[in-house]
Parts: sequence; structure tokens; C-alpha cells
Amino acid sequence: MDELKAYIAEEIKNLAFKKVSYDESLLKSKLLDSITIIELIVFIEEKTGKKIPQHLITEDNFDSVDVIINTLAQI
Repeated sequence: MDELKAYIAEEIKNLAFKKVSYDESLLKSKLLDSITIIELIVFIEEKTGKKIPQHLITEDNFDSVDVIINTLAQI
């Protein structure tokens, strides 16, 4: 999961034009918006080969890299 965590952080950097820490809020800080979250979800699904269920796609589940990794562990 550490490798995936690094890939996600790098993709966020590409989307938000800013390096983020793993526990930094992505939505509350307005680094990402609804469009970039969708782009991030597509990236994660392509990278992992897993489909993220609709019920897991919430602001709470995508607020930081650490939270995203915990969400993915539920799949």
C-alpha cells in the first residue's frame, strides 16, 4: 500500500499543482474539487484494477491520502 500511497500523492500533485502530505485535507483545503476527485478516482481504479463502489465515494472517504488508502482497504 505504501507504493500506492506514493502514486496517489503524486497524482494529486499533478492535479492540484502542489505537493501534499498524506494526512493533509484535500477537500476542506480546496486542493481538489469534484472534477479533480473524479479524475483521481479514475486514476486509482486504473492503477489498482479495482472498481470503487459508489457508496464509498464520499467527501469523508477522499479527504486525504491516508483516508483514501483506508477506503481502498475496504474493497
